[in-house]
Amino acid sequence: MLHFLPPAILGSVTLLLMVLSTIFWGIIFHVIALAKFILPLSSWRRLCLRGLLWLIDGWVATNNIIFWLTQKTEWDIQGVDELNPNGWYLVISNHQSWLDIPVLLHVFDRRIPFLRFFLKQELIWVPIIGAVGWALELPFMKRYSRELLQKHPELRGKDLETTIKASERFKKTPVSILNFLEGTRFTAEKYAQQESPYRYLLRPRAGGIAFVLGAMGEQFDAMLDVTIIYPNSRASFWEFLSGRMSRIIVRVKKLSIPQDLLNGDYINDALFREQFQAWVRALWSEKDTLIEQVLQEAHEGM
Repeated sequence: MLHFLPPAILGSVTLLLMVLSTIFWGIIFHVIALAKFILPLSSWRRLCLRGLLWLIDGWVATNNIIFWLTQKTEWDIQGVDELNPNGWYLVISNHQSWLDIPVLLHVFDRRIPFLRFFLKQELIWVPIIGAVGWALELPFMKRYSRELLQKHPELRGKDLETTIKASERFKKTPVSILNFLEGTRFTAEKYAQQESPYRYLLRPRAGGIAFVLGAMGEQFDAMLDVTIIYPNSRASFWEFLSGRMSRIIVRVKKLSIPQDLLNGDYINDALFREQFQAWVRALWSEKDTLIEQVLQEAHEGM
């Protein structure tokens, strides 16, 4: 619709529309969040939470309309046909750009529960982030450093207990938990520093997903292994907003979570930790091969 605009103007218009959408939905969001805070009745808070999640869906849908109006990007998405909007999912993905978040929200919109993630306990005191996390009932996890555990061994296991308690509410509320295994966005500098054994990925960090599975593993129906590929463009949010991204490829694989990886002690059991890391490395090796195959097919089809 607005594809004819020069890239710089198109990007500015798209960004402005997204900001206006965020302000509109954000004002209503904070009003309901305040109401949820003022009246501490469990039934009222559940009602407010449903309203907040509905607002989030509205915000995502509005952004999707904005993208339809401003972008001519081809979305090549596979693997999302048999998902359940009322299921419990652990979602893992490679991470290249801030664009990954809007892409994931677009791909899974109304197909699975709204994507959530574990937050560090300290973030609850950060303005906006803490309030939004509390309002959406994101699980805040408490992590103890290895040094602190050495000085106070009685704290071992307490971080997991705290996280499990924070996750109790999800036993009745369908949820999707998102984890970027690389822990950071891909850059050439980070790739070189890590001496990554993969062609298109940074080394995965297994600790985060092990912590999530330790807290909630039995609740998940499946794991969704997501691979995001930007075949003809730089992985840049601005590149997308300004209409320079011709195609986005997303592949989703629904996987069962091995039962023997659900109840181990990742911190203290060296054998379990190595088994878990080997599983994650195998997933990442398959993802790296998939990216190579998809890129080759994309270039051959040009």
